[in-house]
Amino acid sequence: MTLPADAARELLAFYLEAGVDALVGDAPVDRFSDTASLTPVKPVAPPLREQTAPRRTTAAPVSAAAAPPAPDDAVMAAREAARSAASLEELRRILQSFEGCALRSTATQLVFADGNPQARVMFVGEAPGYEEDREGLPFVGRSGKLLDRMMAAIGLDRGNAYIANIVPWRPPGNRTPTPQESSICLPFTLRQIELANPDVLVCLGGPSAQTLLNIKDGITKTRGRWFTYHTGSREIRAMATLHPAYLLRQPLQKRLAWRDFLAIKKALAG
Repeated sequence: MTLPADAARELLAFYLEAGVDALVGDAPVDRFSDTASLTPVKPVAPPLREQTAPRRTTAAPVSAAAAPPAPDDAVMAAREAARSAASLEELRRILQSFEGCALRSTATQLVFADGNPQARVMFVGEAPGYEEDREGLPFVGRSGKLLDRMMAAIGLDRGNAYIANIVPWRPPGNRTPTPQESSICLPFTLRQIELANPDVLVCLGGPSAQTLLNIKDGITKTRGRWFTYHTGSREIRAMATLHPAYLLRQPLQKRLAWRDFLAIKKALAG
């Protein structure tokens, strides 16, 4: 039997995964009650500050904030910046200062990667969620914990796997990244894969598979199939599988993901 406290924690976890991370009022309101007040809450005015005479300064006037670059210009800048990175650590530093993607201004921090960059297998998802944005690491929320269990089932963990996303900043409200946002971030992901140089690349979910493997079919048609991925220096084996977040909503599909992970295990053993 589920206790009220357990049910509340599960509901809060669901809200966090859905992107709900802020309250809209100081007190709860029952919107389904017949007696609920329909009078809008009057905002509280901030306290008046003491009026003081303006202070003279010799500093130069502050210029207006620079407008973000056009999408095409941002993609070209991303390609040049990513190409200049000689190591994963340098790529991280470049991303930290890259201003071509507007998501960096709404996210808490950059979510670059987790795990062992020397690992033979690399997992790539789509974008960070609330927990990832808070901790600065990919796949640490509910779907991340499921991914950990799926990896453990075939003898993997974050010590012998490398994990990243197409987009390294959380979109507001956990929304899907726009095609422009994905295009701007993609050169960094491609360079990240090239520098990590894994033997096996695993695309978690349809957006990751379509972006990295240049395919148009949905994940249910492409999962479990092997593709050839060109890192820039060599060809490696790549597979698309179901995203852990999807498996949390459709637990019966875990059997399909299990087949995919067994195939990944076999490829790594070869």
